[in-house]
Amino acid sequence: MSEQQSEKLPFMEKAVLWDKGNYIADFEEGKEFNHHWGRTLNAGDNSLYCALTQMYNPQYFNVEYAKEKGHKGIVVAPMLVFNTVLGLSVEDLSMRGPFVSINDCVFHRPVYEGDTLTSRSTVLKRRYSESRKGQAIVTWKTEGFNQNGELVVSYERSNLLFL
Repeated sequence: MSEQQSEKLPFMEKAVLWDKGNYIADFEEGKEFNHHWGRTLNAGDNSLYCALTQMYNPQYFNVEYAKEKGHKGIVVAPMLVFNTVLGLSVEDLSMRGPFVSINDCVFHRPVYEGDTLTSRSTVLKRRYSESRKGQAIVTWKTEGFNQNGELVVSYERSNLLFL
């Protein structure tokens, strides 16, 4: 062991591994999860997302065009809205297994730069696997809201979870 590595060891011994995520048994049908904090989407988030994903719809980056189309300002790219709401739910819902599907995704109203998104998920069903003991597919309905409590996106999502 090098001298630098031995100097780091006392810190590593003090580190505490936090158990994150919920277990299959925590997902009873009807249980609601109000996901933490929320996230304000700013102009930089939207511009970077549009550039990286080649979203060329001018309402996502041209304020005058967006206003001509009846918006109060630049519209945040809907897939950025979806990904943000999904990301807010990960720690509560899906840290213990892989993604299976997204269904019935609906964008209810536009999100604008400066809006703050929060999300809530409700367990729709939990099905234990007969062929893979200790595993289950859990399905949730997730809803994303703006700072005014208005529904902006909703979808159903399933993950394969492990005990």
